[in-house]
Amino acid sequence: MRISGMPLFLLAALLWACQPSPSGSSGNGQTPAETADPNPPARGFNAAASDMRAINIADSVMLAMGGRRAWDNTRLLQWEFFGRRTLLWDKSTGDVRIEIPADSAVYIVNIRDLSGSAREGNTAIENPDTLKNRLQRANSIWINDAYWLVMPFKLKDSGLTLKYLGQDTTQAGTPAYVLQLTFQEVGDTPENKYHVYVDTGSYLVRQWAYFPRAGDEEPAFVTPWDDYRQYGAILLSGNRGKRALTDIKVLENVPEGAFSSLEFMLANPN
Repeated sequence: MRISGMPLFLLAALLWACQPSPSGSSGNGQTPAETADPNPPARGFNAAASDMRAINIADSVMLAMGGRRAWDNTRLLQWEFFGRRTLLWDKSTGDVRIEIPADSAVYIVNIRDLSGSAREGNTAIENPDTLKNRLQRANSIWINDAYWLVMPFKLKDSGLTLKYLGQDTTQAGTPAYVLQLTFQEVGDTPENKYHVYVDTGSYLVRQWAYFPRAGDEEPAFVTPWDDYRQYGAILLSGNRGKRALTDIKVLENVPEGAFSSLEFMLANPN
């Protein structure tokens, strides 16, 4: 996955048996997420190379965030990324609107086929090659910014391998299960690696560490995942330490013109 401006082992059988199971796990290894609210992996998730322990924890994270059904039924997400830009994402259609005030730029892109339109300043971009370039840029922005917002819902995405690294504490002192995320042929920068710290009590993600390359031993940075709040039927976190995702919203309806008008503005939809 891509980070803007800056985003192993197998345990021996004996050690595995000594580790505590995720809260609510049953004797057959199923978590509540599997039994009450199934959380199937995306096509292309590398289950064969992932640890079952890590998969079970990922399912518990999904349940703690509101559950798979709630996530699937959440259609419209809007947020401001680090005070730089505002995004509106329609999960149902794949449409994304990005407004970047510093550049006086607006991009409307469908992340499934990279169709769309763009405006920079007061000028709509008409040249096909230039427009293609801008829409690819917009797609990359969405990949990055959405991951900073909804990564806990994407722990079983296509191209992802999950490993359980054991228990540790976050920088804030919270006991946590540590998951390693590596990628293959997905996103803009599949060479990245993350260590994701999952609270052993609440199963909410409390911290992540970002490694530019999977072989790196030390992270480029570590940030908290704090300030969880209820948005619609799901939980989302906006506090990333020195940075923040703000003005987070889960909308019920698409604002008129949001994905059709380059003149419409999210900050003043009326």
